[in-house]
This record gives sequence, C-alpha cells and structure tokens, in this order.
Amino acid sequence: MSRFETLLIANRGEIACRIIDTARREGYRTVAVYSEADVGARHTQAADVAVCIGPAAVADSYLNAEQILRAAARTGADAIHPGYGFLSENAEFARACAAAGLVFIGPAPDAIEAMGNKAASKRRMLAAGVPCIPGYQAEEQSDAALLTAAAEIGFPLMVKAAAGGGGRGMRLVHSEAELAPALTSARSEAETAFGSDELILEKAVLRPRHVEVQVFGDSHGNLIYLGERDCSVQRRHQKVIEEAPCPVMTPALREEMGLAAVEAARSIAYEGAGTVEFLLDDDGHFYFLEMNTRLQVEHPVTEMITGLDLVALQLSVAQGEALPIAQSDVALDGHAIEVRLYAEDPTNDFLPASGTASRWRPPSGAGIRVDHGLLEGQEVSPFYDPMVAKIIAWGSDRAMACRRLRRALENTVLFGFENNRAFLHAALAEQTFQRGDATTAFIEETFTEGFVSAAPLLEHVALAAALQCHQAAQQMFLQRLDHSAGLQGWTGSRRFARQLRYTIGDEALNLAVTSQSDASYQVALAESEFAVEVAADDTRGGYVVEVDGARYGVVAHQISADSISVQMQGNATVFVDELAASTADASNEGSGTVTAPMHGNVLEISVEEGDHVAEGDALAVMEAMKMEHRLTASVAGTVVQINARVGDQLTAGAVILQIDRAE
Repeated sequence: MSRFETLLIANRGEIACRIIDTARREGYRTVAVYSEADVGARHTQAADVAVCIGPAAVADSYLNAEQILRAAARTGADAIHPGYGFLSENAEFARACAAAGLVFIGPAPDAIEAMGNKAASKRRMLAAGVPCIPGYQAEEQSDAALLTAAAEIGFPLMVKAAAGGGGRGMRLVHSEAELAPALTSARSEAETAFGSDELILEKAVLRPRHVEVQVFGDSHGNLIYLGERDCSVQRRHQKVIEEAPCPVMTPALREEMGLAAVEAARSIAYEGAGTVEFLLDDDGHFYFLEMNTRLQVEHPVTEMITGLDLVALQLSVAQGEALPIAQSDVALDGHAIEVRLYAEDPTNDFLPASGTASRWRPPSGAGIRVDHGLLEGQEVSPFYDPMVAKIIAWGSDRAMACRRLRRALENTVLFGFENNRAFLHAALAEQTFQRGDATTAFIEETFTEGFVSAAPLLEHVALAAALQCHQAAQQMFLQRLDHSAGLQGWTGSRRFARQLRYTIGDEALNLAVTSQSDASYQVALAESEFAVEVAADDTRGGYVVEVDGARYGVVAHQISADSISVQMQGNATVFVDELAASTADASNEGSGTVTAPMHGNVLEISVEEGDHVAEGDALAVMEAMKMEHRLTASVAGTVVQINARVGDQLTAGAVILQIDRAE
C-alpha cells in the first residue's frame, strides 16, 4: 500500500487549481510547479508550496520531467498528479516517478503504453471483442500497403496519426485522388507533433456522435463505469461543449457501451480514472475510438450527475484502497453541460488570442460551477492551451441545465482579450443543440459562414454612448486639480454635450449626448432620442442602466480614451468613438495639436501665439463639473495658433491651440 502526504501537481491553470482544491480538502499538502511565464499564477497561490521549473516554453518547463522530479525531491513530495495534457500519458514519466519513489496518480506505465498508440490499442480492442471501426492498423506503413487497404475499406475514410490525438495528423479523405497527399501531410504533422509518422486508416463515420464512457479501476480488480458524456460539439476535432448524460442514450445502450468500456479497461488491467471514447451512429451502433489514460477535461459533468469527486477517487485508489462503490451503486441524477471558455477570436476563424485579463468575474448561482486558473490582471500568454476556464451547469433536466448555462455565460465578465463567450452562448441557443441533435458536424453545419456577433440594437448603442460619457466624467473627477470629495457629482448650471460617431457593421451612426445631471443623459441618434439613467452597481464596471424606462444590468470596460466595451444580455460589443479616435491619432503622432479632453469651460490660456514652449509647460486650464484640469504641452515648439479664449465653452476634442514642433 503506497501512502503519501504531499502531492505535487505537474500541471498548470484550471486543472492544477481543481486538483489542489480536492487535495487540500482531503488533508494533503500541495506543491505547485510553474514556468517563468506563470509567476504569480492562480495555481501557484492556491498551493502550499510553489517551485519554478524553467522558462515559458513547455519543453523547458511543464514537459521537463527532470525538473519536475527535482522539484518533488526539493519539497518532500511523495506523489505526483499529472492532470491532463503535458506528461499525463507519458509512460516513461510514470516509470521515472516510480524509480524516484513517488506515487504516480494514474494507471501503470504498461497500461499507458498499451493505449498510447492507436494502432496497437485498436488491435488489442479487436482481440478483446470491443466494437471497432473497420480500418487498417497493421505495422506495414508503405504507401502501397495503405493505398491497398484504403481501396478495401472504401471512401470516405479517416487518416490518423497512430501515436497521438487532438486532431493532429488527422485527415478526412473523400476519394482515392485525395489519399496520397493526405498521407504525406498527415505523416509530416504526426512526426512533428508526436515523434512518430505511423498512421492508421478508418472508415469515416460521417456526422456521428462522440460519446465517451468514464471508467474507474482499483488494484483489487474492481472496474466500474460512471455513465457517459456526449462530446460531439467540436471544432477541428477539439471539444467545445460536453454534456452528461448523452441526449439520445437509452438504458440498454448505456449498459452495452459501459460494459464494452469496462472490457477495454480490463484488457490492460487498468487502475484509476480513464475514459473510453466511442463514435455512435444514427442506428445506435458504436465503435471504439481511443482510450485516454488520465482524467479528462470534461470530467466535471460526470461529477455533477453522480455526486462523486473523481480526483478524490484517484487519490484513494492510488494509495491502494478499494473503490468505495460498486456498479450497482452508481446513479445518475439530472443533467450537466460544460463549455470551454477559450482565449480566441471566433470571428477570425477561432485564432488563439493573448493579452491581459483586465476584467474577470466568473459567474455564480444555483447549479453553476466554474473551474478556472485565471486571476484578474493576469497575462494570458501564447505559450499554452488557450482554454482559460470551464463553466458547468447542472439542472434537474437538460432544458434547465441549458438555461442555467446560458444565463451563466451572460453573467461571465471577461475583458482584455478576444474570447469565445458570445459564440458559446449562441451555440447553446441553436435549435439543433436545444433538441439534443448535435453531432460532430454541428459547428461546421451551423456556422457555415463563420461566427458573426449580433449587431446591437439602437437603444444599446445609446446606452454605450451614455456610459462612455459617464466614464469619461468619472475619469475627469479623478484627474481634477481640486480634490475636495464634496465636489464629486457636482455639475454646476451648465449642460455638456458631446458628439460621437460609431460604425456598426457598415453603417456610421452620429450621436449627440447631452448630460442632464451627473448620471442622466439624453442621447440622439438616427432620428431617435433615448433617455439614459446610469447607476453604478459595483466598483468593477458593473452598472444598472435605464433606457427609456427599461432597466439593464451592464458591464462596461474602458479600453482607451476613445473606445469602450459594453456587455449586456449575453453580447459584448466594442464601441469606438471615431471622432475622438481621429483626434487622438493626430495627437499621438506628435502633431502639436492640443484639444479639449472633455466638455468644459476655458478658465485660463497661459500662452500667446509666438511663444516658445517646452514639453510639459502649462498651456491652459479648463473647468468641468466644478473641477479644474491643467493642459500641458506634449511636444516642444512654437505656439502658432490659438483657437479658444477664456470663457469659451468647448466640446470634447475641440482644438484649443496648435504647436509647431521644434526640429
């Protein structure tokens, strides 16, 4: 029996945080490892001890087995949990852990090895009587052998890398003419990704469901299955939405697939958490796809319908304890759906994005769970997988889970980089998904022209303009010369007006915003007028905004002086005031143009035409909301033109004076 007290988590991000949560709850001491890019990351703060293991590149840090083992020795760790990805399915790493006297939280190295190669694992499954897709998985890898096998299998077929997954080295081939180039490109990609160019061929099952079965084994010969998950909503073979149970599952089919998954695991004497993946066709026939010998990204949906903590079970089994439940004890309660929140741009072919999480507020509420490793202000780097969080909803039935998840996405606040929150919300709303009819072709068939964000309504545009002016007013207060708190919100007798221009789609909208009070605005656009009342809801950009009597919960994030991102009712839109932006561009170019930063009254002009000024010299003083703002020179040069006089009331962006830069 292998007892341990200190657990090192050889991973990062949300899965490291999730493992640490359970480990600490179970009374274990925890050790985090991190790369130089993850200094101060959430998982390092959650653990009892954190050790840097190398530079940002994964090969030098999270894939550096030697450094991880050194960190374990240094911190007194006696067990290692690999999470998923990185070294989680590396048999040599599991062996190295054992050689160092460490408990590896996972199956035996031989079991990892047996399922690590698609060709070898498929041969093993065929021998065990597990249904498999017709195909070719022999060791002979010549083009001639593959071409002959393809003719026997028939088209369409899939070319797959034998040594890996995640869609790498995978090609769908529709005809014999496409096969040779597909073999060449798949081999090349497989060699680069996995260090092996071995391929297998499989009959293509078009528009199937991707259904996987969670299995669990212990060292006492017990093996059970914990229901199934439907992971059909995928993009480029990467899962996006997962749910449990499968919407079309029947008790008889569940038992048949579950027993097949258990037989697959039994054939390699499996211990710990594992997942057997199948393709399910319209006729209810299922075929073995692969086995993942680790915890899955989507394991929370199984936890939410079974009430089990799979990480706690992993830790228990790894210490030689028997599974605390039998197959007859497994009961499925309700429905759970998970979405993966990615740092990516859905409107630009889902390209990965990076940046700083300037605003991050995960959702909460009944039936909602969020697994994440993100901190507000944290840099999301390009070095690692772009998934930043998983949002999971449970309901007594599928419809409730879906409703709760859509509301949770509407209440998720994430600014600072492009992300797929709005896309996930839109996908969940599609009727095909709502009916439970989504297959692996769902995204491709539903978003045929790619994803396009919904255009905001006119009242939402008016709301954004009012908020942009409101936030500008708040900034002016912070920059005032007189810091008397009693003056905050004091507007004086004047009303201030600002002109803005937004482009929505192909249409340019001119807006006029007039302040009625410190939180009340009149917005005119497109021959319509809107009365907007703004009330601060919290200190992190949340507002309750009333537009013509309708109240909205809104989150607004000021990106720059001329742009604001507004999130409401599930949609986030960036509004750029093109009038302010053009003025800012001129100033940024060092043109010497000095403009009014806000709507206000000119109290003082400190220079005359012909005066020579240095960078930083005082030029003018403006007053707005009973607060004074000093304007200074951003460049050195000669004042060549003054367009304002003391007493003038100016709108934001109005040119006050011009400086001819000194050469």
